[in-house]
Amino acid sequence: MKKLLKALQGHRLETPPIWLMRQAGRHLPEYKKLRKKTETFLEFCYSPELAIEATLQPVKRYDIDAAILFSDILVIPDALGQKVDFVKGKGPKLTPIRRISDVNVLSVESIEDNLRGVFEIITGVKEKLHSDKTLIGFSGAPWTLACYMVEGGGSKDFEKTRIWAKTEPEEFKVLINLLIVAISRYLVQQIRHGCDVIQIFDSWASVLDSEGFDQWVIKPTSKIVENVREIYPEFPIIGFPKGAGVNYLKYHTETRVSGVSFDSSVPLNWIRDNIQTKTTVQGNLDNMLLLSGGYQLDEQVNKIIEVLGDGPFIFNLGHGVLPNTPIDNVERVIKILRKKNNG
Repeated sequence: MKKLLKALQGHRLETPPIWLMRQAGRHLPEYKKLRKKTETFLEFCYSPELAIEATLQPVKRYDIDAAILFSDILVIPDALGQKVDFVKGKGPKLTPIRRISDVNVLSVESIEDNLRGVFEIITGVKEKLHSDKTLIGFSGAPWTLACYMVEGGGSKDFEKTRIWAKTEPEEFKVLINLLIVAISRYLVQQIRHGCDVIQIFDSWASVLDSEGFDQWVIKPTSKIVENVREIYPEFPIIGFPKGAGVNYLKYHTETRVSGVSFDSSVPLNWIRDNIQTKTTVQGNLDNMLLLSGGYQLDEQVNKIIEVLGDGPFIFNLGHGVLPNTPIDNVERVIKILRKKNNG
């Protein structure tokens, strides 16, 4: 059995499996060369030949244990009919959704057809990926997707989204319910086309209070997990509610995900004592340490292994690889991890 799947079944492995969020793409010189072949980022994401190669590049370079589909969480709003662009140097720009009439224009009916390019990528990667490597599919969670869809792009505090959710929760729920259906169908198709594991990214869970976290993170994620497992029982799903703090515990208990990924703010001892006794944990090296390197990087990698290495564990970052991260630093982390556990 593949190492990462063993870990998600609750096994402790002598050398923990490793993959890195955003391992494919922007820090790799081979990706930068490949990216020049399309004018827009979304065009790249929907181009099977290019996205297959981008997905495989970090596995070829680092011999890590998993490939994660090269795509973007915003393919969902794009497939629903919202206008999505990526502005160079500025990030995503979407036509904002601010009222129920904007939501009613969106449609989930053709989502599988609109995302067929993504499914072709999965099939192509699966054909080329070595049998001992895991293929990870993913989606953004409803709350995080709603943040981008309502604000019209990135934001420091997602004020408009939070106000709508607070003042008109029944209206806002219409958008969330639409996203639950879209994400569930999207993930089922990812599995059908060959993904071994799914990760659900809730990158902006941290902007919610505890009540909002229950309503807009836990409940929608629980429903997606339920929908997927109605078709694929026991399928391994990793949840990542970034910035959840102590709510990580409730998130694991109520969503019934197979593993929980942690951001770098969560103390390792707390993860071990409160979550790892119940499920597989993933994380949580600071991506800024990976960028800066030095002895501090070595010390933290060793500390993570020492604290979490005695239970079911997948080594990863607390968030994605930063664009200017040196290749040598990534290689060093992998070397430490494998040397430490192989004597």
